[in-house]
Amino acid sequence: MKQILQKQLKKVQSHYRALKEYHEYIDSSNFDFSIDEFEILNIEGKAVLEAYLKRFSSLQDYLGAKVFKGLLDISGISYTKMSEVLTLIEKEEIVSLDKWIEFRNIRNDLEHDYPDKLQEALNDLKYCVDSFDELEAIVHKVFAFAKRYDATLSLS
Repeated sequence: MKQILQKQLKKVQSHYRALKEYHEYIDSSNFDFSIDEFEILNIEGKAVLEAYLKRFSSLQDYLGAKVFKGLLDISGISYTKMSEVLTLIEKEEIVSLDKWIEFRNIRNDLEHDYPDKLQEALNDLKYCVDSFDELEAIVHKVFAFAKRYDATLSLS
């Protein structure tokens, strides 16, 4: 069980580090999330925005689908359904269920936005960029929780 969680946390760490780098790049670029500015971005700038969204979504998906269950397993907290997992993770003060659902809804919106809805997609992207600190806090709480049960499970 600990070995599986350790592998999962390494993947979280990889997603988090890349997301943080993309976030710093976006912050430093002063991108204003307008259609006009998006249209004049070079291919590399657009690729960074897309990579940020991919990492944000992947990190959130992976935490919800794999890591939260692993945290409960390692701590001996039992669950039977995914809805229980999220409720228990909220009880452990790792996430706010309302915020988690909001993240999921934005992520789902982004997967279904099309070029004719570009400003909506840019608004959702801005939300994800603005939410970096909250997702980062969740990652830190995940590692702090895991470390309580195994000192080798730390964010380095």
